Amino acid sequence: MKPLLLLLLYSVVVTLPLVLSWTFGGPPRAFWAELGTGLGMLAFSMILVEFVLSGRFRRLSSGIGMDMTMRFHQVMARAALLFALLHPFLYGGAPSGGVRPWDTTRVLVVSTDFTSMVGGVVAFVLLPALVALGVYRTQLDYKYETWRLMHGIGAVLIAGALLHHALSAGRYSAEPELVWMWAAMTGIAVGSLIWVYVIEPARAKLWRVKEIKRLTPRQWGVTVTPDGHQGLSFRAGQFAWLNIGHSAYSLHENPFSISSAPGAGPDVSFVIKELGDFTGSLGQVRPGSRAYLDAPYGSLSVEGRDEPGIGLIAGGVGIAPMLSILRQLRLTGDPRVVRIIYGNRIEEQIVFPEELAEEDSVFVLSEPYEGWSGETGMIDSGLLDRVFAPEEIRSWLFVLCGPPAMMDAVEDHLIARGAPSGRILSERFDYD
Repeated sequence: MKPLLLLLLYSVVVTLPLVLSWTFGGPPRAFWAELGTGLGMLAFSMILVEFVLSGRFRRLSSGIGMDMTMRFHQVMARAALLFALLHPFLYGGAPSGGVRPWDTTRVLVVSTDFTSMVGGVVAFVLLPALVALGVYRTQLDYKYETWRLMHGIGAVLIAGALLHHALSAGRYSAEPELVWMWAAMTGIAVGSLIWVYVIEPARAKLWRVKEIKRLTPRQWGVTVTPDGHQGLSFRAGQFAWLNIGHSAYSLHENPFSISSAPGAGPDVSFVIKELGDFTGSLGQVRPGSRAYLDAPYGSLSVEGRDEPGIGLIAGGVGIAPMLSILRQLRLTGDPRVVRIIYGNRIEEQIVFPEELAEEDSVFVLSEPYEGWSGETGMIDSGLLDRVFAPEEIRSWLFVLCGPPAMMDAVEDHLIARGAPSGRILSERFDYD
């Protein structure tokens, strides 16, 4: 029910300007002019709500998943861009000039006064650039921290430009009810940034790197321990934003799945693959280095589930949350059957092979060495059918983590073979 309630709340908030303008805005104009104004106001309200959607608020994403929240953020940003770009072209033939910022006849829709339109022009240029930088971020050669800073500054500039445009050139926004509404929504949007980048870091608790070791040629095990506090309360399968070696206000933080069990003590461990600038420098991190965690996030948890068995299906570094789940199940003495499928390219990429070999585990290599006796190729429908009986597919709980293509293929096959979608847990963070 929570996704539906949040969707309803979102719909109410973003359409509130339309309701107020219809209630207090006087007689309507021609259809296309009204449509243009409506799309413009809708785009503005959607952009302001985007600040909250991207703010990593745990109460908002709990039970839904941070990946779903961010995916909704991305889709709605593109919809807002479309509305914003369309809206000025729907005023064809409308009168221009007149007393500014609003003419007394309430018919004016396009002004020849550039000072009243400059905010809209600035937003019209910046908004497509901001969306494009987000869509093509992984293809562009600059750091994640640089993109994040540019994204935040760009969003604030766009919000300010749109607020100026709405109040100086909008037909309806002169009404006191809409002035207060835009002020309140803009205040909440900016307030969410202040909360995430100022208040939350000020409340952050200090951690220290306890251990760091190379697990495979390109994967590291990192363990942090609380410094002067009780630690972190989380559920097995969740993830954290990890910041090592920087201040709590730094943008140098990255999301990693927790691999340790919640019941194993206050220390928190991660399995991290070398991919970018931060992960490529893990070999230089020394025990005792300061660290900060923004956590917990994610809904990849088996807590509170009563299915008779659990299938853990991981590809590459996606094994991290599976280790957390598996270790917690052991600590609590959970009697359910657990079966693991763990795929990698070569054998040297398998982490904790001895620990996983103690379980009902199936190792899969896409590039096996000569003499490899395990499964080969990809995690596909044939492998799933060999590992899980039809009744198990229909009744077990499945947890997926790994490359998006792998998760899509596995999820599609499980559903086709009768697994209810509610019994398939996954989180995706690789979006276009």
